[in-house]
Amino acid sequence: MTFRLALQIPNFSYGSGVENLFPTVVAQAAEADAAGFEALFVMDHFYQLPMLGEPDQPMLEAYTTLGALAAHTQNLQLGTLVTGNTYRNPTLLAKQITTLDVISAGRAILGLGTGWFELEHDQLGFDFGTFTERFAKLGEALEIILPMLRGERPTFSGEYYRCDQAMSEPRYRDHIPLMIGGSGERKTIPLAARHFDHLNLIAGFSELAHKVGVARRCCEEIDRDPATLATSILATAIVDENFDVDALGDRADRVLAGSPDSIAEQIQRKVLDAGVTGIAVNMPFYRPGAITELGAALTPMLR
Repeated sequence: MTFRLALQIPNFSYGSGVENLFPTVVAQAAEADAAGFEALFVMDHFYQLPMLGEPDQPMLEAYTTLGALAAHTQNLQLGTLVTGNTYRNPTLLAKQITTLDVISAGRAILGLGTGWFELEHDQLGFDFGTFTERFAKLGEALEIILPMLRGERPTFSGEYYRCDQAMSEPRYRDHIPLMIGGSGERKTIPLAARHFDHLNLIAGFSELAHKVGVARRCCEEIDRDPATLATSILATAIVDENFDVDALGDRADRVLAGSPDSIAEQIQRKVLDAGVTGIAVNMPFYRPGAITELGAALTPMLR
């Protein structure tokens, strides 16, 4: 099992100067660590996402941030939810994640996806291409990354990537947990069944039972025990009993709001009862103590 309860940090706009930015991130990580969360994730983006703010709002580079957080935490697994494959050569990504695993003494998780934010690609000079091309790139990247994480030295020549006896040393573990993000039934979920330990479903609560069924069938088709593929969903948690979720319209299907106990009940009913094994929550409006309050309500049923 990778994790059942995780915190994702989606927003670095705290209304204070840049000198207070990282200390506030550390405070959130420390609070999650003490509250019993099992993992902490940051976004792998260079610009803020359109649903959260303007592109020029603060956004820290993911792997630099995770390396620093490794020195400020004791128990949390650390990773991205999820890494955009298009942003790095796969040999570089293998080196980054094995380094994070060494620094954190075996607490790294490699989250991986195709990449989707076109504005970042266009402005920063990354090739975006079509979804089919991005998925083909991800397939090639796995041909390189997976053996490197095992300590092998792959040689590969594909349409998008190449390497010659690529190696990544030092390594802390022979297996770093692998998580893929997405919910596509023709490509992403079958790929998760073949290669990954964890599937983070990008879907609304109303879709979860169906997606879990698809994942189960994909595992069974390749004689994999479906119980060995952990699943989760990323949802926004707003600890505010007066917040009106219905006002969000279509976005309400991925938002939990209310008291910590009410949010726990909603997770049981909407997520766990649908067959999903875990949840990553983000709290875009950081308030000291809120992570602790939520952890106290969630850890009894998710640990």
